[in-house]
Amino acid sequence: MKATEARLTAALDRPPADIRLYLLHGPDEAVAQAFVARLAKAMGAEAERVDLDGPTLRNDPARLADEAAALSLFGGPRFVRVTSAGEESVEAVAALLAADQAGNPTVVLAPTVKATGKLVKAAIESDRALAFACYPPGARDAAAIVAELARGAGLRLAPTAVQRIIRGSDGDRAVIAREVEKLALYLDAAPDRPMDADDAAIEAIGAEIAEGEIGEIVLAVTAGQVEAVIDGLRRMSGPDASPIPILRALGRRLVTLAELRAAVDAGEGADQAMKRHRVFWREEATTAAALRRWTLPMLASAQAAARRAEREVIAAGPAGRVVADNFLLRLARAAR
Repeated sequence: MKATEARLTAALDRPPADIRLYLLHGPDEAVAQAFVARLAKAMGAEAERVDLDGPTLRNDPARLADEAAALSLFGGPRFVRVTSAGEESVEAVAALLAADQAGNPTVVLAPTVKATGKLVKAAIESDRALAFACYPPGARDAAAIVAELARGAGLRLAPTAVQRIIRGSDGDRAVIAREVEKLALYLDAAPDRPMDADDAAIEAIGAEIAEGEIGEIVLAVTAGQVEAVIDGLRRMSGPDASPIPILRALGRRLVTLAELRAAVDAGEGADQAMKRHRVFWREEATTAAALRRWTLPMLASAQAAARRAEREVIAAGPAGRVVADNFLLRLARAAR
């Protein structure tokens, strides 16, 4: 079945016996990992997690159904997580859905499959599966996500508070969910005792990642200013600070620089190109300096590296901040 976010989160928080497969497809791996974390929390701290991947299922399609039906070594709860799944996993998923029994829920992360592919189709057509597309939300979608999560947590958010959470999270659903949870905990809110949340509450818990600080770090990275990067990362080193918004802002900056660099290589003046792309006047000097440092091949390599770094940060869990900081410093040194 195709699931709405509300239907999916309800099932992950209280896994129903009739759902044996959760298929999370689409490029936003951060939110997919956040959904996996919800399932792990629902299963309990003592739950055993079995990790498989797409290549393993391609070589042994029966493995998935076997693991879903197997008993935990210590008799406790158990669930299966499949990463890097693609169309090669269709046979394994079909066997799981057709099996007589599968006592352990399975969550499959398939970031590269198409919504029209066989894997997604198999999950949508089965009453034993929930399929959900994980895509980075647009501005309007992000506001709806914040409002929906807030209602579920018993929060009545002021419009300005909604926008501050969106800016601070850079639209990342996993970060949004964490900030809403922190806000509800701070206000002691719950669905049966809703509470109002305004800018003062946001400031009290430090829920906003300063947009200006993210921009300063990104500008420093592309300008090769290693000391400024270190200083900026130190200011944003709180235990709840997510590096994902920084990496995504860096990705957008690299795309802009690539467009500007292409225009300059085609003969357009740097000043004219920056005006056409509406570069903020305070960033003109650093942008012009970056254009002198970066070539198109370098920018293309940096974009690919930033995407890899985001995937590595997600996979690293609590250590993700260390992975991100290391990547940003290496990139700044390369630019210098």
